[in-house]
Amino acid sequence: MSLQHFISKAISPWMKNGPGPDGDIVLSTRVRLARNLENYPFPIAASNDSAEALLDTASQEFSNTTFEAVGPLELLKLNDFSLNEKQVLVEKHLISPNLAENSCHGGVLLSQDESVSIMLNEEDHIRIQSLFRGFQLDEGLSFSNELDDWVEEKVTYAFDERRGFLTSCPTNVGTGMRASVMMHLPALVMTQQLNRILPAINQLGLVVRGIYGEGSEAQGNLFQISNQITLGKSEEDIIDDLKGVVTQVIQQERSAREALMRSSKIQMEDKVFRSYGLLKNSRVMESKEATKRLSDVRLGIDLGLITGISGNILNELMILTQPGFLQQYAGEELSADERDIRRAALIRERMKIEIENEE
Repeated sequence: MSLQHFISKAISPWMKNGPGPDGDIVLSTRVRLARNLENYPFPIAASNDSAEALLDTASQEFSNTTFEAVGPLELLKLNDFSLNEKQVLVEKHLISPNLAENSCHGGVLLSQDESVSIMLNEEDHIRIQSLFRGFQLDEGLSFSNELDDWVEEKVTYAFDERRGFLTSCPTNVGTGMRASVMMHLPALVMTQQLNRILPAINQLGLVVRGIYGEGSEAQGNLFQISNQITLGKSEEDIIDDLKGVVTQVIQQERSAREALMRSSKIQMEDKVFRSYGLLKNSRVMESKEATKRLSDVRLGIDLGLITGISGNILNELMILTQPGFLQQYAGEELSADERDIRRAALIRERMKIEIENEE
């Protein structure tokens, strides 16, 4: 494998087998574990030599090793990447924005299907990330525990019997686990019910963020719901709490979709097909408009208004039309206006392929 393998396609292999459980609303599930190693200064206090030593240790222990469930893992050192190549990995959710910005001694271990990403020298020494299609929190926890045990066979974690796993940020101490689901909630946004739901979610110890996590804005009616509490609860309790809330949000989104179709079917059809027409024909498309129109089309697909187009088109084009991917395909840096023109052309071509395949 090579860097090109991981940045050449928008859709990661793990996403290609259709939607997972409740996949009309939950696009993906992620479980991330924050871990640090004994006898190494934490990244926030580490010298360049110490950070490089940890990366060398990871290279010796993990590079080209195999975790049986996903196969071999390949170590990529981010210092060898261009800024745009790192941006593409962020857009695919394979590394965090923080690691991309502070990657002098950073690295990432990736499985070939891109469902496993182990970031090195991010905020913590190790960030273990597992990704799943649809709503699969229980499966995500079980898999992540196995992966965590496999990593711990090779290194010694910084762990306190009373506090749990020790992390750079106090909010991660304890389990070190952040579990999240990526949800498409257009009906709750349209009916303005989400404004009422969000404060209630926050009061339950959960947080709602945008598509790229902390500090990012929601795009295309996509929201990431995750736990805030990592200390004082077991991993199982955290997962159960998150499952309960997400299940309720799924039900409310479905109810809102049904209500809109009963009360405003013509208006819904008009909204969906206007966006469909714009995506098929526009010559210039800004990023925010693209995500909005793609959300409308995905909703139309899930409601059965649009047929013959894969629901994966939202997942794919939401990534493919981001700045990093557009410039990667162009092979050069693009101005904002040039990106808008290329974005529109790429969407038109992708929609054309879908239509021709249906015919």
